Amino acid sequence: MSFSFRSLDPVADAPLLHSWVTQPYATFWDMLGSTVEDVVEEYSRIQSSGHHHALLGLDDGVPAFLAEAYLPESSPLAGVYAVRPGDLGMHLLVAPPAGPPRPGYTTTVMDAVLERLFADPGVTRIVVEPDARNTKIHLLNARLGFLPAGEVALPAKRALLSFCTREAFHAARIALHLPPTRQGAPL
Repeated sequence: MSFSFRSLDPVADAPLLHSWVTQPYATFWDMLGSTVEDVVEEYSRIQSSGHHHALLGLDDGVPAFLAEAYLPESSPLAGVYAVRPGDLGMHLLVAPPAGPPRPGYTTTVMDAVLERLFADPGVTRIVVEPDARNTKIHLLNARLGFLPAGEVALPAKRALLSFCTREAFHAARIALHLPPTRQGAPL
């Protein structure tokens, strides 16, 4: 596995993203019934916002995941918790497997994304707010150092607000015996 990142092109990448967000496993993205045009609209809004950015993650040059970073103070989280300097929000969606499932793959992808986000020295804590019912992502978050802060009400969902400090992430990496991936510049 060799991960790289590139800025998401809302128009050119919409058909690919549409094929991911309309899969049953992506139900918590709330886009199961979306059209390609809906995806273009949503990601055009994200890319032009100035506070939310999407990247396409590549595995050996092949699109494999979507990573989003956002400023919590410019999101619905602003009124939900006391945003600290250095907080950065994150969303992650891994593409459906092209072949047989690869155990540990999603952990490796999330590790690469977190390493990239923490490559920015100004980022001290990653914030996530997955749907409270999404138990699979809660387990993955915990594996990589996120600590839950409790459930919160957001406009479209009840979410489990969780935080991961740089120190907690590095401790989790050591516990998982993950080698550094050195992904380069932050989002």
